[in-house]
Amino acid sequence: MICLDTNYLILGLIKGSDESHALIEWHHQGEALVAPMPAWYEFLCGPVNPAQVSTIRAFLVEIIPFGETQSEKAAELFTLTGRNRRLKIDGMIAATAICANAALATNNRDDFKPFVKHGLKLI
Repeated sequence: MICLDTNYLILGLIKGSDESHALIEWHHQGEALVAPMPAWYEFLCGPVNPAQVSTIRAFLVEIIPFGETQSEKAAELFTLTGRNRRLKIDGMIAATAICANAALATNNRDDFKPFVKHGLKLI
Protein backbone atom coordinates (compact mmCIF):
# COMPACT_ATOMS: atom_id res chain seq x y z
CA MET A 1 0.00 0.00 0.00
CA ILE A 2 1.26 3.46 -0.93
CA CYS A 3 -0.01 6.53 0.84
CA LEU A 4 0.12 9.68 -1.30
CA ASP A 5 1.20 13.04 0.09
CA THR A 6 -0.48 16.19 -1.18
CA ASN A 7 2.25 16.91 -3.73
CA TYR A 8 1.65 13.53 -5.39
CA LEU A 9 -2.06 14.28 -5.60
CA ILE A 10 -1.40 17.69 -7.17
CA LEU A 11 1.52 16.82 -9.44
CA GLY A 12 -0.13 13.56 -10.49
CA LEU A 13 -2.45 15.74 -12.58
CA ILE A 14 0.40 17.11 -14.68
CA LYS A 15 0.85 15.05 -17.83
CA GLY A 16 4.41 13.79 -18.15
CA SER A 17 5.40 14.57 -14.55
CA ASP A 18 7.35 12.02 -12.52
CA GLU A 19 4.39 11.80 -10.16
CA SER A 20 1.87 11.07 -12.92
CA HIS A 21 4.20 8.38 -14.31
CA ALA A 22 4.53 6.88 -10.81
CA LEU A 23 0.76 6.85 -10.25
CA ILE A 24 0.17 5.13 -13.57
CA GLU A 25 2.95 2.60 -12.96
CA TRP A 26 1.77 1.78 -9.43
CA HIS A 27 -1.80 1.44 -10.71
CA HIS A 28 -0.69 -0.97 -13.46
CA GLN A 29 1.25 -2.98 -10.87
CA GLY A 30 -1.91 -3.34 -8.80
CA GLU A 31 -0.54 -1.30 -5.92
CA ALA A 32 -3.20 -0.03 -3.53
CA LEU A 33 -3.02 3.78 -3.52
CA VAL A 34 -4.54 5.70 -0.63
CA ALA A 35 -4.62 9.30 0.55
CA PRO A 36 -4.70 10.48 4.16
CA MET A 37 -7.66 12.74 4.90
CA PRO A 38 -5.37 15.71 5.75
CA ALA A 39 -3.60 15.40 2.36
CA TRP A 40 -6.96 15.07 0.58
CA TYR A 41 -8.14 18.24 2.34
CA GLU A 42 -5.01 20.11 1.21
CA PHE A 43 -5.53 18.84 -2.34
CA LEU A 44 -9.16 19.95 -2.40
CA CYS A 45 -8.12 23.45 -1.26
CA GLY A 46 -6.72 23.64 -4.77
CA PRO A 47 -7.28 25.27 -7.01
CA VAL A 48 -8.70 22.13 -8.61
CA ASN A 49 -11.77 21.55 -10.72
CA PRO A 50 -14.25 18.65 -10.47
CA ALA A 51 -12.65 16.78 -13.39
CA GLN A 52 -9.23 16.93 -11.72
CA VAL A 53 -10.69 15.72 -8.43
CA SER A 54 -12.39 12.81 -10.22
CA THR A 55 -9.19 11.91 -12.06
CA ILE A 56 -7.11 11.63 -8.90
CA ARG A 57 -9.93 9.99 -6.93
CA ALA A 58 -10.09 7.23 -9.56
CA PHE A 59 -6.54 6.18 -8.61
CA LEU A 60 -7.37 5.86 -4.91
CA VAL A 61 -8.81 2.78 -3.27
CA GLU A 62 -9.46 4.81 -0.13
CA ILE A 63 -9.21 8.20 1.46
CA ILE A 64 -8.17 7.18 4.95
CA PRO A 65 -10.16 8.96 7.65
CA PHE A 66 -8.31 10.88 10.32
CA GLY A 67 -9.83 9.42 13.44
CA GLU A 68 -8.94 8.73 17.03
CA THR A 69 -6.09 6.30 16.31
CA GLN A 70 -4.48 8.64 13.78
CA SER A 71 -4.94 11.61 16.14
CA GLU A 72 -3.19 9.80 18.97
CA LYS A 73 -0.30 8.80 16.70
CA ALA A 74 0.00 12.36 15.31
CA ALA A 75 0.12 13.83 18.82
CA GLU A 76 2.79 11.29 19.78
CA LEU A 77 4.84 12.20 16.66
CA PHE A 78 4.41 15.92 17.43
CA THR A 79 5.93 15.39 20.87
CA LEU A 80 8.65 12.96 19.75
CA THR A 81 9.86 15.34 17.03
CA GLY A 82 10.23 18.40 19.25
CA ARG A 83 6.74 19.92 19.07
CA ASN A 84 7.52 21.75 15.82
CA ARG A 85 4.29 23.55 14.88
CA ARG A 86 5.42 23.77 11.24
CA LEU A 87 5.16 19.97 10.99
CA LYS A 88 1.66 19.55 12.44
CA ILE A 89 -0.12 18.70 9.16
CA ASP A 90 2.86 16.62 8.00
CA GLY A 91 2.64 14.78 11.32
CA MET A 92 -1.03 14.04 10.66
CA ILE A 93 -0.17 12.68 7.21
CA ALA A 94 2.75 10.65 8.62
CA ALA A 95 0.58 9.26 11.41
CA THR A 96 -2.06 8.14 8.92
CA ALA A 97 0.55 6.34 6.81
CA ILE A 98 2.09 4.69 9.88
CA CYS A 99 -1.30 3.53 11.20
CA ALA A 100 -2.14 2.09 7.76
CA ASN A 101 1.26 0.38 7.55
CA ALA A 102 1.77 2.14 4.22
CA ALA A 103 4.81 3.77 2.67
CA LEU A 104 4.45 7.50 2.02
CA ALA A 105 5.13 8.84 -1.48
CA THR A 106 6.24 12.46 -1.10
CA ASN A 107 8.49 15.05 -2.65
CA ASN A 108 8.91 16.78 0.69
CA ARG A 109 11.26 14.20 2.11
CA ASP A 110 13.04 16.69 4.37
CA ASP A 111 9.77 17.59 6.09
CA PHE A 112 8.98 13.94 6.74
CA LYS A 113 12.47 12.74 7.76
CA PRO A 114 11.87 13.49 11.46
CA PHE A 115 9.09 10.87 11.44
CA VAL A 116 11.14 8.06 9.87
CA LYS A 117 12.79 7.00 13.12
CA HIS A 118 9.29 6.73 14.60
CA GLY A 119 7.99 4.26 12.00
CA LEU A 120 7.33 6.22 8.80
CA LYS A 121 8.46 4.54 5.57
CA LEU A 122 9.22 6.90 2.68
CA ILE A 123 9.22 6.22 -1.04
